[in-house]
Amino acid sequence: MADSVPQAAPELATVVAQLAQEQAKRKWAEMRVTQLEEMVRLLRLKKYGPQGENLAAFYLPLFDEEPGVSLDEVAAEAARPDLPEKPLRKRKKHPGRQSLPADLPRVERIVACPAAECQCGKCGAETVVIGYEESERLDVEPAKLFVTVTRREKRACRNCKQAGVVTAPVPTPIIEKGLASDRVVIDAVIAKYCDHLPLYRQSAMFLRDAGVEISRVTMSGWMMRVGDLLAPVVAAMRREILQGSYIQADETTVPVQRPGVKKGKNHQAYLWQFGSPGEYGGREGPVVFRFALGRGGLVPRGFLGDYAGLLQTDGYAGYNHVGEVGMVHAGCWAHVRRYFIEALKVRPEDQLAAEFVRRIDELFAVDREARAGGLTLSERAELRREKSAKKVADIRERLEAERYRVLPKSKLGEGVGYALGQWARLTPFLDYAELELSNNLAENSMRPTVLGRKNWIHVGSVSAGPKVAAILSVVESCRRMGIPVRQYLLSVLPGMGDRKVSEVDELTPSAWLRRQKA
Repeated sequence: MADSVPQAAPELATVVAQLAQEQAKRKWAEMRVTQLEEMVRLLRLKKYGPQGENLAAFYLPLFDEEPGVSLDEVAAEAARPDLPEKPLRKRKKHPGRQSLPADLPRVERIVACPAAECQCGKCGAETVVIGYEESERLDVEPAKLFVTVTRREKRACRNCKQAGVVTAPVPTPIIEKGLASDRVVIDAVIAKYCDHLPLYRQSAMFLRDAGVEISRVTMSGWMMRVGDLLAPVVAAMRREILQGSYIQADETTVPVQRPGVKKGKNHQAYLWQFGSPGEYGGREGPVVFRFALGRGGLVPRGFLGDYAGLLQTDGYAGYNHVGEVGMVHAGCWAHVRRYFIEALKVRPEDQLAAEFVRRIDELFAVDREARAGGLTLSERAELRREKSAKKVADIRERLEAERYRVLPKSKLGEGVGYALGQWARLTPFLDYAELELSNNLAENSMRPTVLGRKNWIHVGSVSAGPKVAAILSVVESCRRMGIPVRQYLLSVLPGMGDRKVSEVDELTPSAWLRRQKA
């Protein structure tokens, strides 16, 4: 019996090794199943759930009609409270009846009493007006199309025939020798790039409301002409942005037609955006769009040149190796938070993902405290050193502790890996008070473009791309700075082709706004 034990030892070791191997395979299979379940659940959420970064019970009835979701999952979602993205705010008191802007013109309409009520019901004498009961309502007159006939004076000397004829000067119109006035062209630009109304719909409206047939091709020519005229202004806006010390950048896709390359299918091009967040606590600065057929790093390198200030982007590698050596490349905490939000969407019971979301929310709460208190940049820097620095260190420690415990391909693992990979870019906000925690301002400036492309479908050609980008740059800059787009374009575009190059710097939205405030 004793002799059989040594003989069985090799066999036992083999069995133990096989058992360990099988357990490893089982563990790997379980992790793979978890990963696939997360992928399926995320796809279901994208199809049936909200597009925001929380999953409220309000949206859960949508899951009931999905055959692949069990009642247990629905019950679990309903039981899970909303994520504490922001602290609850006190409900503001209702301001009462809204007043209409005082600068709107008033048109008075007097309503007279009926004849039967103009006599005293007691003695029969005629009553007199002792006052009025007033009420104001916003009203509108439908757009009225008309033809402007311009008659320019021509003058000549009766005595000196050699002096020639003098004609009254007028600014060169946006569309020379065209049938449309500057206002019509600018209205078409605003309708397309502010209100996202495609040109074919505008063409149909002209025909319906005025019986005027203006083809989509003609209106497209208007857009291209406006883009050409605005190109020097956008170049001056780029110089303004590069002269600042803080730039936020982002990019989004835009389909473009390339008939000679792709027949019957659009090419996926990109609109890159570079913007100035403006002064801390003040109005945002200008933004410039760049059109490109690809997503390579040549675009940001070409735009930034030898820029050496603060650059804030998401984690896309195309922004690597840009700018001058002294440039500080900052990341976005909102993108890090988004990974853990997705991890919670696919696994609501994941306490670790919820913990990371809570910790990141605490960083944003510190900045909200600074903004709500009206702190200066130096005071915000001190508040960050006092409250945020320790929170950042704790997050890093927690990430390092969980790095090898989570499945790398799971949503939680992706979030941990992304945060650690971006860490060098997530901490500069502790050293630079003007730096925001997130790149959300740049993303918000992309939303009108994303909404617009759903309506006008695609860019008509590769050559049209830079012109569309120029118009979007001016329109979005005006929106960010609170400038009436129509008023700005009417003051800049007429006669633009006759202006000197030295005058362009005074035509940017920023310069225009300074003149209005002077």
